[in-house]
Amino acid sequence: MNQQFLNFLGLAMRAGKVKSGEAALLSELKKHNLKLVLIAKDASEQTQRQMIQKCNALQIPYRLISNRVELGHALGKNARVHIGITDQGFARKLISMIDD
Repeated sequence: MNQQFLNFLGLAMRAGKVKSGEAALLSELKKHNLKLVLIAKDASEQTQRQMIQKCNALQIPYRLISNRVELGHALGKNARVHIGITDQGFARKLISMIDD
């Protein structure tokens, strides 16, 4: 993943618009508070499949990106397998950065 994307992800974290951890993500998904879910490409197939199914069922966009170490580092934390973005503006910008 490019450095600009990781820096922007860190900005979203500092703004309080990022949720991480499986329990927090599942809770936010059920409340429809997430605008984007980012899943590490090196997550297990089962973890990827479960999160993708939940996102599809709730019509929440997701992207497979980077790896767990880079995701965690961008947030200033340890490795993260998946994270959720709660702000529509940040989500839209991150999607455009990923898809370009």
